[in-house]
Amino acid sequence: MHKRLFLPLAAILLIAAFTVQAQTGEIKLDAKKQTLSNGMRVLVLENHSAPVFSGMIRFNTGSVDERPGITGISHLLEHMLFKGTKIIGTNNYKAEAPLMHKIDSLAHLFRSEQEKLSNPLNLQDSTRLKELRQQMADVQSEQKKYVVKDELWDTYLNNGGTSLNASTGNDGTQYYVSLPKNRLGLWAFLEADRLANLILREFYSERDVVMEERRLSENNPWGKLDEALSATTYWSTPYKWPVLGWMSDIQTVTREEVEAYFKSHYSPSNAVAVIVGDVNAEEVFKICEENFGKIPAQPLPPPVITRDAPQEGERRIEIEHTSNPMAFIAWKIPQIGHPDLPALEVAANILSNGRTSRFYKNIKVKKLGDVWAYAENARYPGTFVCSATPMPDHSITELETAIYAEIDRLKSESVTDWELEKVRNQVDASFIRSLESNMGLCWRLAGSEAVTGNWHHFIDHQMAVKKVTADDIMRVVNKYLIKKNRSVAYIVKTEESKSQPAYPKEG
Repeated sequence: MHKRLFLPLAAILLIAAFTVQAQTGEIKLDAKKQTLSNGMRVLVLENHSAPVFSGMIRFNTGSVDERPGITGISHLLEHMLFKGTKIIGTNNYKAEAPLMHKIDSLAHLFRSEQEKLSNPLNLQDSTRLKELRQQMADVQSEQKKYVVKDELWDTYLNNGGTSLNASTGNDGTQYYVSLPKNRLGLWAFLEADRLANLILREFYSERDVVMEERRLSENNPWGKLDEALSATTYWSTPYKWPVLGWMSDIQTVTREEVEAYFKSHYSPSNAVAVIVGDVNAEEVFKICEENFGKIPAQPLPPPVITRDAPQEGERRIEIEHTSNPMAFIAWKIPQIGHPDLPALEVAANILSNGRTSRFYKNIKVKKLGDVWAYAENARYPGTFVCSATPMPDHSITELETAIYAEIDRLKSESVTDWELEKVRNQVDASFIRSLESNMGLCWRLAGSEAVTGNWHHFIDHQMAVKKVTADDIMRVVNKYLIKKNRSVAYIVKTEESKSQPAYPKEG
């Protein structure tokens, strides 16, 4: 059945990287792992089908590791890691350094003035703030003659690099690129250099760039709704604030605070390097030890231990916006590794994956609206989420009622064997597609190793999903998808937006 559908595909794609057992459908990866002398973990998966490789470094730090006052610092730091080091991004670091110290001094005065003006009991005169901003701009302009713009990017691109990028999420931050096989040494040198010798160059101008991202998000209805849902669902855990952070934190954070966060969270012992492609594992381990191994480990900050108390009633929040009505509905569920997660994932697929899903047949076909569902696999307890966008002639209330009706059916009626088999096929296909490229394998291996400490977890989870039964689905839906465990955020359309950015540009 589903095994016959996808085994040929697996045999064609990356046959050197993984195999599929014909009897069980289990995927076998010959990934090799070594821990460097400083605690950095290195994973290598050889795939000799093309003379290229993909490299990713995943740090087990994201917005969940922040606190009030420095929210958004993980994302800001991601930007800063492309600004160079003592040798990359500068033509004269010795001359540049004093200017950066001068900018820091002005920034501290600027922050003190910001704090003064934030208190309505103080005289509201922004003249001094404008003066300091101009002084900072003057020194920044002087610094530019020493800055080699985008040198890291250009070095990678000039050496055949593709897919160069980075991203930050709740649970982690990753930096990645694909290169020709003979550039492995270059990759290790550049990545180790920015880990060992990072300079937060042009910090305050880049902070302004991130502030502009924040302003744009404040007018995005999906973003506003997602933030409202998180703040409503999570009362205690750090998932309550957005990855971008709150504007009041972004606009006051200093370079020294970001540098301190970097030193404590970007220790090699908090990182996983993954290399997939036309490489030799032993050679990779040797090159990584030579480049990364000499970077000293730092004591890691204590892990987040705060958890939300059990929810004891439905929570609802309304957002006014000029966009059309929409809603997010979330139920709290356990964290990654919990045995109930595979059944919750299958339930989400039965509800919303494809044209034969229940939401599609019983909601979209009837032109009530668009609905989808997914179950998070998060480092800490997460959510099962439904997104709902009603058609023009229908309301959020109608769509909510239709969603709950489909969920109630899962609570009282067993799903059919056909539905289970269909979802297994879909999950198999999606899983195999995620392994079709070196970079796709990097994402799977790095995420699994960083969050669970076991790179094989994503395969174990896949096999558990395929073993889910109808009884499992009924049990978890009755356990988690209940009213008192539910939070709802929805948009009410207004003629004029009453939700202008709370933090306009200063000065």
